[in-house]
Amino acid sequence: MLIAPSILSADFGQLKNELEKVKKAGADLLHIDIMDGQFVPNISLGIPVMEAICTYSNLPKEVLL
Repeated sequence: MLIAPSILSADFGQLKNELEKVKKAGADLLHIDIMDGQFVPNISLGIPVMEAICTYSNLPKEVLL
């Protein structure tokens, strides 16, 4: 079993700290929802946030498009 918390519930004003907390808590990977605004409403993460997540965390990413 792997633990993959969704980053969608993070405080994006404190993204680096949130990602550190997730890793310290024992997460195996990050679950990331990306919505394009075309097929579904864009209520999630875009490219700038994804880039920040990759900069701040070396955990593997599970990305749902």
